[in-house]
Amino acid sequence: MATVMTEGHGATDVDLELISGPSYRTILRLAWPTVIAMLSQSFVNEVDVLFFARLPHPESSNAQAALLPSLLMVWLFGGSLGAISVGTQAFTARRYAERKYDDAGAVLANAVWFCLLTGIALSLFGWITIHWLLGLMLKVPEAHALAYSYSKWRLLGIVSMSTTMALKAFFDGIGKTWVHLVAALIMNVFNILFCWMFIFGRLGAPRMGAPGAGFAAFIATWIGLGIMIAYAARERGKFHPVRWSNISLKLTWNILKLSIPAALATIVMMIGFGLFTKVAGQLDAAAALESGNDAREAVNGAATTDIVEILKLTFTACLAFGTATATLVAQSLAAKRPNDATRFGWASVRLGLVIFGAVGLMEGVLFTPQLVHFFSHSEAVREVMVIPMRMMGIVTPIIAVAMILSEALFGAGNTKFVAAAQFCLVFIVLVPLAWLGGMRFGLVGMWSAAVVYSICAAIVMSLKFRGGSWKSIKL
Repeated sequence: MATVMTEGHGATDVDLELISGPSYRTILRLAWPTVIAMLSQSFVNEVDVLFFARLPHPESSNAQAALLPSLLMVWLFGGSLGAISVGTQAFTARRYAERKYDDAGAVLANAVWFCLLTGIALSLFGWITIHWLLGLMLKVPEAHALAYSYSKWRLLGIVSMSTTMALKAFFDGIGKTWVHLVAALIMNVFNILFCWMFIFGRLGAPRMGAPGAGFAAFIATWIGLGIMIAYAARERGKFHPVRWSNISLKLTWNILKLSIPAALATIVMMIGFGLFTKVAGQLDAAAALESGNDAREAVNGAATTDIVEILKLTFTACLAFGTATATLVAQSLAAKRPNDATRFGWASVRLGLVIFGAVGLMEGVLFTPQLVHFFSHSEAVREVMVIPMRMMGIVTPIIAVAMILSEALFGAGNTKFVAAAQFCLVFIVLVPLAWLGGMRFGLVGMWSAAVVYSICAAIVMSLKFRGGSWKSIKL
């Protein structure tokens, strides 16, 4: 086992096994299980869209239009709580690299208890406010009703969702990214099966339509949590997480000091993209008023959902590379090797540019019409999707840079900067430009704002990471 003497810590030795390998190989070894796990989760949402497309018209388009606002609401509550994974991973990676295994177990214990208690409170708050919040984004009554029914089921999974993310962060921090892969694959197989059963009423299950997908996700998240707990139980001999003495308000607060800015960044993103989605809803409402058609089809909302669902496969893979980079940055800083932290960060960016440049080429240039036709059976939706899809495909490698470096800064503990930057980018760039562009140029103008936002985010995160002030952050 490779070790190093740390400055100011006497004979304390630090585990260098993970960070001593070649940059690209190490990043890929850590990232590929996370990529597959997160892609499997995104694939379930893609399956939802595809299943919804096979519902009767116009229920199909309204269900697709309802999905994105519903997911934004779920992430507003569950994702903001799940942001505790940022602090959990950063502290776990550093304590593990320092070989303080009991301290790493204590990090896990405090994160899990916080998720359990706070998750219950957020689920109740979400149930009270979700109808009103969805109404801010969805102006077509049929789409709003479907979104409300779907979201109520998903809110019941906040506890399981956030606790799973805390456990994932622990395993990511110690370099065992494959654990969540196993849980995600099993969980998502059940999710797809349950979706098919409850959306269409198969195998004796009641036909619930689009809300059946929410019910399926609710059950599946608890299955995934059970698997993660089983793996955590296997680590109790080394990390001793299940001890009442681990519970510490001071440690919980230290984790939260890193996680709260990440949670605020998540909230800002969800509010910002909620307002972004609202522009599509306004376009649909205006079109319905103009046509006077009773069987209203939320064309722009459905197209926006479909574009996001296609791109989400790419974004989750970007996030997986960022998660791997965060672990390597955190462990390098714990080993007093800031140059290695920088090395891993830029290596991940180079990998992202190559890999996601190729993916973006396929999404935005080579296979755009095929993707559009695969995700929607509505000619009206297909027509408005093509140009925004091409734009976002071309800018995909730029998005990868922004996401990878944001996660690298999270791993270093520089969460306040990322949160502040996202607030400015969302409310100064994305939302105003989406509103102005959407009202003047329709869906193309709205998505042009997303392109400008992505470029600005990549520039801001690159400059911050290059500056290196994050290297001096102590945890």
